[in-house]
Amino acid sequence: MLDKMVLGRYVPMDSFVHRLDPRMKLLFVFLMTIIIFFANNVVTYAVLILIVLITLYLAKLKLSFVLGGLKPILLLLIFTLVMHIFWTKGGGTLFSLSFITVDRNGVEQGIFITLRFVLIIFLTTIMTLTTSPISLTDAIETLFRPLKKIRIPVHELALMMSIALRFIPTLMDETQKVMRAQMSRGSDMTTGNVMKRLKALVPLLVPLFVSAFKRAEDLAVAMEVRGYRGDINRTKYRRLNWQMTDTLTLLAIIPIAIIILYFRN
Repeated sequence: MLDKMVLGRYVPMDSFVHRLDPRMKLLFVFLMTIIIFFANNVVTYAVLILIVLITLYLAKLKLSFVLGGLKPILLLLIFTLVMHIFWTKGGGTLFSLSFITVDRNGVEQGIFITLRFVLIIFLTTIMTLTTSPISLTDAIETLFRPLKKIRIPVHELALMMSIALRFIPTLMDETQKVMRAQMSRGSDMTTGNVMKRLKALVPLLVPLFVSAFKRAEDLAVAMEVRGYRGDINRTKYRRLNWQMTDTLTLLAIIPIAIIILYFRN
C-alpha cells in the first residue's frame, strides 16, 4: 500500500498544468481549498468534482493513478465517514437498531466531509505531480518574501518544506523495502490483535529511523560541502516566468467562487 503514495512525487510531462507558473498553482490550490469549505450540497460538490476532473485532464494524469494515492489514507477517510454517520443527528432517522441510530444529516455530512478531504488531497497531489520540488521551493520563497522584513527566514523555511515534501515518497519506498525484508525473515505484521501488530512494528521503525537520520546527515554534509549558506548573496539560475495564461487561470477562481456561493444558497 505504501508504494502507492503519490503525494510528493513529481511526474515530468508536457501538459498545460505542467507549464503553469508554480506560484499560480500554489495560489490556485490555496484559494480552491477555501472555496471547497463553502460547498454544502450535492450541486456544489458536483461542480468541484467536475473542476478537479478537468484539471486532471489538463495535467494529462490518469484518474486511477491519483486514486491509488488515496489508499494509504483510506482508513482515515473511512473513519471520518463512520464518525459522522453515527454521531451527527438530525434530518430524520434512516436506520435504527438497539442503541445504533443513523440519521439523514449524519449520512449527508459524512459523505460531504469525506469528499471535502478527497478534493483537497486531489488538488494538492496534482500540484506536486506537476511541479518539481525546486520550482515549488522558489514559488514558496517568492510568495512569502515580504515576511523577510520582519526577520522570518523565508528561504530556509521554503527549503525545509520542499525537502520534507520530496522525502515523503522516498521514506514510503524505504518503509516498503524494510517491511518486505522483515516479512521475508518471518515477521508477521498483518495478522493478530492490536498489541501484536504494534510489537511487530518495532523492528520496522528502528531501521527506518536510522535510514532517515542517515539520509538527513548525508544531505546536510552535501549542502555544506557545496558551500550552502542559506539566503546569503544567492542568485537564481531558474527564474519564474508569470505569463498571461497564469493570470487567466487564476482569474477562473472568480466564476468558480460565484457558482459555489450561488448554489450554496
